[in-house]
Parts: sequence; structure tokens; C-alpha cells
Amino acid sequence: MSFASTPARTRALISLCSLAAASVGAQPPTRAPQAPPSPQERLVTAMHGISSNVILDWVKELTSEKFGGRLTGTPGYDSAAAWSVALLRGWGYQPAGDKGTWYQKFPNPYTLVRPGTELSLHLPLSGGEIMKSYTWEKEFFQGSTSDSGRVTAEAVYVGYGITAPELGYDDYAGVDVKGKIVVLEPEAPIGPEPDTALFKKWRPYSFHDYKISNAAKHGAAGMVYDYHIANPNARFVKGLILTYVSRVVMDDLFTGLPVSHRQTLDQIRSALKPASRPLGKTMTLANNTQYHPEGIGSNVIAILPGSDPALKDEYIVLGAHLDHLGYNHELMPGAHDNASGVATLLAAAEAIARAKVPMKRSVLLLLFGAEEQGVAGSEYYVAHPVVPNAKIKAFLNLESVGRGERIGVSSGKEYPETYGAMERANTQYVHRAIGAFSNLNLARPRQDAAHFLWAKIPTVSIGTSGAPPLPFASYHTSKDTWQILTPEIMEDLAQIVFLATVDLANR
Repeated sequence: MSFASTPARTRALISLCSLAAASVGAQPPTRAPQAPPSPQERLVTAMHGISSNVILDWVKELTSEKFGGRLTGTPGYDSAAAWSVALLRGWGYQPAGDKGTWYQKFPNPYTLVRPGTELSLHLPLSGGEIMKSYTWEKEFFQGSTSDSGRVTAEAVYVGYGITAPELGYDDYAGVDVKGKIVVLEPEAPIGPEPDTALFKKWRPYSFHDYKISNAAKHGAAGMVYDYHIANPNARFVKGLILTYVSRVVMDDLFTGLPVSHRQTLDQIRSALKPASRPLGKTMTLANNTQYHPEGIGSNVIAILPGSDPALKDEYIVLGAHLDHLGYNHELMPGAHDNASGVATLLAAAEAIARAKVPMKRSVLLLLFGAEEQGVAGSEYYVAHPVVPNAKIKAFLNLESVGRGERIGVSSGKEYPETYGAMERANTQYVHRAIGAFSNLNLARPRQDAAHFLWAKIPTVSIGTSGAPPLPFASYHTSKDTWQILTPEIMEDLAQIVFLATVDLANR
């Protein structure tokens, strides 16, 4: 049988055996010694080592029941902080917190929210009344800082809940709210634009703490807040029952009145005059909570020292808030807000450590506590910095970066050098839609970036957008789970942040 007529599998075996026989006694070819990878090669290798699968696994871990929604002050938050520290320690970062630890502690009272809540509206009818009960989460949330108890009382609308004699404005003038339930709006009747100077006079009255304190000062027994999210960013006031409600509840409260809720708001804003009045309805609020005035919060702080003797005392800072809402009364996972930011920061931090590319400036990592409780962790840090604030050359804050197709850089126009490093990284390697916009955080602080901006530290806050709409509300609800995220955007952003950090550290 000729070789050509041999079956294919047999021919393959013959060829393999012939190759093996020919190689017996042969000397291996001499290879030239390979040069070690260049810093650029190490940089690219580390960038490609960032994995969306790993990032998503970290999000799943942070949002799991074991961390209990990460409310600052609770054991769940402390466990999430310890989990983060274990990763940073393994990558070679050094602790930069109190007395050589990884943590910066600060006072942080907190309130636990338990099952057992009610919101109902008593609607008068001729010869009696009917009672409409509302559905938790869909139509209301327990106040995350409410006192525990139950109140049934007349509802009185008090606009924005503001008493400002110097502005000639008082929502409580002419109405009696003692022992009653006040119904009020968030924010102030004017915004930062177009008259910034005028807004700054109203700004102190836009804070939740002020509104709650003012309601209690006027003797209210309960407070219904037109702010339909679970929200621990407000002070606890003994004896005040607090509930956050949807527009459905607000519209029901104005049913049968000469003007609607929307018309009333427009009237206040256009005339800058109160439109307070009894609503002619009775409500029942009931909440089950447990207040912990002894609470202690913490920021996680880590550092990777720079290599240049002249520049290592300057810092590039990466930050994200680790905390979320805990329970209300169900678990609030906080996947997009802000497990996504923490996981993305950790992915960039690991790449920085593994690349072993010399960096002239030092890198400081900040995982903030109590962002959801009035951005208290970042406020405390800026007032008690572990490195001089003036030595921070750039702060990149990651806030809700887990959903969407586009990357937005708030305050990027104010700090073009920081944004430019991100843009260069994206243009060369990642190719995502990215853009900068202006934001000086003139209103009440909603992100950790605000306190850094107010301290004149070059700061940008990074978020994502462009995801398809969800059939349910996810912001500050039980539905902010890992399943709604876009893992690829987190991987791309981690690569951009990694490359930008190295760029800024050496530029």
C-alpha cells in the first residue's frame, strides 16, 4: 500500500512517529535571553487583567445578606470594610488610618428599621369615612430615621417646611400643626440657577435635618415627606414619626381641594409665598425602629507610596462610598449605589499594585462610610485628613458606575487636567462614550465629591448612564440588585481609572 493510499489517521500517526524519531538526539535550539517587559507592556498587561466577571463577583459579595445592606455603624458595614481591607492588604497596600490601622473612626448615630409599618389615609364621607391603605415601597417608605410608634392625626400642608424671617418667608405662619401630621416638600422653592447668590440664602433650609427639626419645633407629631426613597440622611427626633411618600399619596392628599398638589407647588415657586393649609384629611403613620446614638462609623484608608523623593508627598486619590441603607425593613442591597463604585475602584487598585509600574506620586484610596447618612464620612475626612488636602493633585470619586453605556465626569470641565488623563486613556485603549460637564455642587451635598470641591481640592465625580429603563424604581429601593448592572461598563471604567491614575501620578 502506498503512503498516499494509507488512511488519513494512519498517515498522521506515521508522520508523528517519523518526527519523533528524527528528533532523537537533536539539540534544543538556542534561544536569545528575553528582555524583561517594559513599563508600558506591564501597564497593558495589567489593564487587560481587569475582569468584568471579577468585578461583578465583588458586587455580588458586597450586596449579599451577610453585609446587611452596609448601613454605617452596623456590624454589616464593619464586615464589608474588613472584607475590603483584606483585598487591599493582599495587594500590598499600606494602612493609612488611625494609629496605623486601616480605619478612620467617627461618631455616627444610626437607626435600624424593623418590620411593622403602616400608612393610611382616612377619607371623609357623608355619615362616615373610608380608609385607603398604601403599599410599602411602591407608595411609601418608613422614615429611616423615624422614631418608633404610631400616630393618627389631621394632615396639614406646610410647603417646604421653612421658617426664614430674614427672607420674609414662613411656611408655618397661620397654621396650627401641634400634635398633627405635617406634609412637606424637599429642597427649597428656588434652585441654584439662575441666581446663585439668592439660592445660597435659601440653601441652609433645603437640608432634611433642618426640615425635620423645624417640624418638631412647631410641635408636629408626624411628618409626611414628598420624597419617595428610603433615606437615612436625616436626624432622629424623639417623638416624631416620619414617612416618605410617593406622588400618588400627595395627589390623594389634595383630592377635593380647589388646587392640585402640582398647582400648589407652582404657585409657591412663582410667587415665593407660602401656600400652607389644612388638607381636611386624617392620616395614620406607624413605624418600627431602633435608634443607636452610640454608633461609630469608619472610612477605610489605604496608601501605595510613590517612588520619587520630590513628588511622593503629593497624592492621586481614588474614592467611593462603601455604605448603603441597611434595611427598610427589607434588605436594600445597593448594587449600583454604590457597590459598583467600590468594586470598580478595587479593580483599578489591584491593577495598580500588580502592574508594578513606578509612580512618582503616591496613590491614596478612600472607601467612605456614611455617604447615605449625610455624606458624613467624607465631611469628617476633609476636616481630619491623613495627608494635607493641599497635596492632593487629583481626586477621582466613583459614584453609581454600574449601569449604562456612557461615562460622565462631573466637574470635569472645572478640572481639565484630571479629565484629560481619563480621556487619553479612553481614546488610546477603551473607546467608550465619555464626556465632561460642569458641577460645583452648590446645592446640599449629595456625593462625597462635594466636600472635596468645597475644600478647593481638584475633584471629579464619575458616573454612568444610558442603560435601558427598568420597569421598576431601583434608586434607594430593594431592587438595586446586581442583576440590573452592566458588567462591561465597570470593566472599561476600571481600566480608564487605572490608566488615568498612573498617568496623573507620573505627569
